[in-house]
Amino acid sequence: MTDESSFGARLKALRLQRGLSQASLAGGEISTGYLSRLESGARQPTERVITYLAEQLGVDRRAFDALPTATATPGGGPLAQALSIAVSSDSDESVEQLIDVLAASGAEDPLLRWQALWVIAGYRSRHGERAEEQACLEELAEVAEELSLPALRCRSGTQLARCLRSVGQIARALELAENAYRVAKDAGLSVSDTGTALLALVSAEAESGRLTEARAHARELVELVAGGPDALRAEALWSAATVCSRQGDDEAVHAYLEQAMRALDSRVDPILWARLRLAAASLYLQSRPALTERARTCLTQAEAALSLIGTPVQQQELLVLQAHLAFEEGRYADARAAHGRLDSDNLRLTYRDRIRLQTLDSLLLIVEGRREEGRTRLKQLGEEARRASNMDLAAEIWRLLAETLENAERAEAQ
Repeated sequence: MTDESSFGARLKALRLQRGLSQASLAGGEISTGYLSRLESGARQPTERVITYLAEQLGVDRRAFDALPTATATPGGGPLAQALSIAVSSDSDESVEQLIDVLAASGAEDPLLRWQALWVIAGYRSRHGERAEEQACLEELAEVAEELSLPALRCRSGTQLARCLRSVGQIARALELAENAYRVAKDAGLSVSDTGTALLALVSAEAESGRLTEARAHARELVELVAGGPDALRAEALWSAATVCSRQGDDEAVHAYLEQAMRALDSRVDPILWARLRLAAASLYLQSRPALTERARTCLTQAEAALSLIGTPVQQQELLVLQAHLAFEEGRYADARAAHGRLDSDNLRLTYRDRIRLQTLDSLLLIVEGRREEGRTRLKQLGEEARRASNMDLAAEIWRLLAETLENAERAEAQ
């Protein structure tokens, strides 16, 4: 039986852990006002509503009974109290306090520890603290194995795979994503859990050069989440567009991107809405020929949103793409200026974005007349990507090197 006095706190904790807005969770079945009253405790849920919310959150109906919070055990321990504050306040300060409490805690209930680590990992990810995020997720995966709960094993493995891919550890990311997807299918987990695991798998397959498998899984993913939450559907379409881009199928790229951007209202998830436009701009710039007008439109939209809600990581991603746009338009001085505004000692970019930024620097050296230096650096970057098993990125670097040298020689001949 669901404890009515703590249902609202548990519901809000689960929503915040997944980064969902009230509008996104409410979907088309209930109003945001009703959801807000549920979370505040002003209203109590019916069994139908509990079942619906469990499906939206991708959890078992019993999660509302089992989730440990400070309200479930009045006067609970320091970790339970810090976790309850962190998931209900939406502030960095409360998560930083949770980090301190967790570090000082002794033997705790594993499920409570898993929840604390999950919240902290999300904080690390938002702030671009890659090494700290990875360490947190490694421990999270260990605790999930100890608990032997398929949903937690799937979520832990999925997030760790995504983190490892972001730092360039493609081979292990692929292994973890495959396992998370297998766990989800074997346990018959929710569309949300299965779809998120598939997202991680598609990304890892694409970057490792397994494009045929990636495209097949991308189609499976789009079909799976067709009737799911808008945010997950938008991410699935974005993922499919990325795979098609790496196969050179620009027509499919544009079709998927248009669907993805139509699928998500900025009021539902403004951060994802802006990230989607950054991703679209990047893919438009990677088209051949580059679609600079479409890329500029996406970057203008993203810049307006990120000026209000963007994190330092997203601001860096925006500046990198503005530099790439300037290069594609032949505005080399502007590209160099944008590149120079990035603090190289404090970059919070993913491995792929860092390599692409260094690639841009090398290309600029070539057009600025330092051809041999630029060519040598590009060869080194291509080899580094190959050693990291990122075959797709390595191929992109070699293609850009060939194109830039050809253009430079053509300009000299004229």
